[in-house]
Amino acid sequence: MTPDDFAAAAGVSSEALARLKEMDRVLMEWSARHNLVAKSTFPDRWERHYLDSAQIAGLIAAPPKTLVDLGSGAGFPGLVLAALFADEGTAVTLIESTGKKAAFLGEAGRAMGLAGLTVIPERIEAVKLSHKPEIVTARALAPLPKLLAYAHEIGGESAKYFFPKGQDVEAEIKEAAISWQMDLKRHKSVTNPQGTILEIGKLSRV
Repeated sequence: MTPDDFAAAAGVSSEALARLKEMDRVLMEWSARHNLVAKSTFPDRWERHYLDSAQIAGLIAAPPKTLVDLGSGAGFPGLVLAALFADEGTAVTLIESTGKKAAFLGEAGRAMGLAGLTVIPERIEAVKLSHKPEIVTARALAPLPKLLAYAHEIGGESAKYFFPKGQDVEAEIKEAAISWQMDLKRHKSVTNPQGTILEIGKLSRV
């Protein structure tokens, strides 16, 4: 998948694509020195990482005022969503405890011209935000029960949560239901036949 193929599949603007190309340029530069994403995924990264992240934007009913991404790593999905929502004025916060990854996110965000981006280089448990975000995302961070504990501290009951999950999603949901109540929707992934994106609302402890 080329960047133009990605743009057609994701339905993104030329401005958003230009931002993502800048992100990709910085990602490839940093990846020569640091292990940000698996090198085996480089050839199909526009589908496997960029489109996989961008599909979340299509599930969000309206551009949010605030979005927080947990364990942002190499910027998937948080930095991709920041690029897509930049013209809507969305304030995006990326939480990433690994110093090199947080530094990459900051440099990429500057290259992309994302004025509304904040990178917090701390562990999720240590972060105290001054507001509850509208949207919380996380990709490949933790099994659902642990992920919900992290996320609830950040977003509380009022946030909407979007979590891409793999083939073990039903087992994770069953385990999470022991400790959590939630409104749950399942969305089929457009990039992974075995993948599901969970949309969660009204999250509270049992």
